[in-house]
Amino acid sequence: MQRNEAIGRYCIYALLLLVIVLVGLIRFRLRNMPLERDEGEYAYVGQLMLQGIPPYKLAYTMKLPGTAAAYAVMMALFGQTPAGIHLGLLLVNAVTILLVYLLAVRLSGRLAGVVSAASYAVLSTSFLVLGFAAHATHFVVLFALAGILLLLKAMDTRRTWQFLASGFLLGLAFLMKQPGLAFAVFGGLYLLKSEWRRSIDWKGLLSRVGWYVVGVALPFALTCLILFLAGVFKTFWFWVFTYAGAYGSETSLSQGVRTFTEVFPGIVGPAIGLWIIAALGLAALLWNRESRRYASFIGGLLLFSFLAVCPGFFFREHYFILMLPAVALLIGIAVDSATQMLARTGRGLAFRVIPVLLFAAAFGYSVEQQGASLFRWGPKLAVKNVYGPNPFPEAVEIAHYVEAHTSASDRIAVLGSEPEIYFYAKRHSATGFIYVYGLMEQQKYAFEMQQQMIHEIESAQPRYLVAVNSRLSWLPAEGSPQALSFTAWADRYLATQYELVGVADRVEDHTEYHYDDDAKAYQPRSRNAVGIFRRKG
Repeated sequence: MQRNEAIGRYCIYALLLLVIVLVGLIRFRLRNMPLERDEGEYAYVGQLMLQGIPPYKLAYTMKLPGTAAAYAVMMALFGQTPAGIHLGLLLVNAVTILLVYLLAVRLSGRLAGVVSAASYAVLSTSFLVLGFAAHATHFVVLFALAGILLLLKAMDTRRTWQFLASGFLLGLAFLMKQPGLAFAVFGGLYLLKSEWRRSIDWKGLLSRVGWYVVGVALPFALTCLILFLAGVFKTFWFWVFTYAGAYGSETSLSQGVRTFTEVFPGIVGPAIGLWIIAALGLAALLWNRESRRYASFIGGLLLFSFLAVCPGFFFREHYFILMLPAVALLIGIAVDSATQMLARTGRGLAFRVIPVLLFAAAFGYSVEQQGASLFRWGPKLAVKNVYGPNPFPEAVEIAHYVEAHTSASDRIAVLGSEPEIYFYAKRHSATGFIYVYGLMEQQKYAFEMQQQMIHEIESAQPRYLVAVNSRLSWLPAEGSPQALSFTAWADRYLATQYELVGVADRVEDHTEYHYDDDAKAYQPRSRNAVGIFRRKG
């Protein structure tokens, strides 16, 4: 019996390793994918941090600095390139898969562990959730799962340092992105619930919960102190809380529901079998006696994971990565519960493996449906197919041209929301506004922000200016007089102060690049051309 158990354990380990290696190979093949704009933002801010420049000084962003700091670490290890960033993501994803396995094993055993790990691997690697981009949600999940696992261990051992450390990890999840706070709240409430069920030691309860709360608050408190000492705390607070609050309140609940109903089916689509099994896992929490003992944990994690997706009611595809660990755990629980139920019937092994075979079929269907993106698309084709006319591939060539024609001390500016250009060009922005979205919105800070950006650009007189003629890079609010006034300024400023020296124009399935005199004579054939301008004189 012991020998059979050992063989089964090693088979599970081999399957887990196989999953991690195969997903890693797929990610490695696409490591040179050009950065999209969120990645460009984190990469540029991380690049500045490696130069000793604090966040929010040369780049304004409403995101907490944790993910940019993670980028700085990845780039220090693997290089300041898309490949270096995506290699870092490969490792983050591999560790997260392992954490999902460990959490599922703790709850329901090794079979649930390997099924949950494989489910998370394929769901989080999908282009349907933009899984190949190093979004903050990947880093939130990494630290949230590590913190939750350590919290469960702390609840067994009652060791004070483990409560503090688990809170610290969940505080880091919040530092990666604001919705990470939902996982810290979940951990705190689950701790209180579990303590309440025991014979209450009020002194011990206050100590354990207190150290957990201190741990959660510590990363943010240290960040505030560092930014205060760096002289950027006021800017940080405005962008991350004041403006972010205005930004997050723009979408109504009815609009959010409509967006959710439009986005969610596309995410589920090719992986429909896995999501159905997850729904059965949710049901298993009620009808399976052994599963009911952790129903409150899984149900709470699923609820707070969904709440983490909801802020602002934007429901962008990559937000749903925050839900995937809970969904993967439900899949593992469903397969394990069904296997145990069939085992109790006393029938043969062939009958008991039916749930595993059904999972394998759903897993295989999901992979087959995404075969082109996972196995056949090259890095540039993948970006074009997923992000459409967004100028992410063109940003690489544009930035290389700007880098070749400027010195390291020259400032540049981008009229558009393409911070990846600053990163590729290794040049500082003439303005902290690395996005123009906020300037186009109908919110009370828009006009003030426009005037500040205009002042910063005109004062710095950037050597080169890149003008992105793509609606996706501006997203102007319909009929906004503020948007019209800013674009009118941009047109006047370019016409009087700059000369056109380059054009990148994506025509059908390829991009044409024109420079110098050829650029001046060229008439763009698409609505998404990008112009490169050099200051006159």
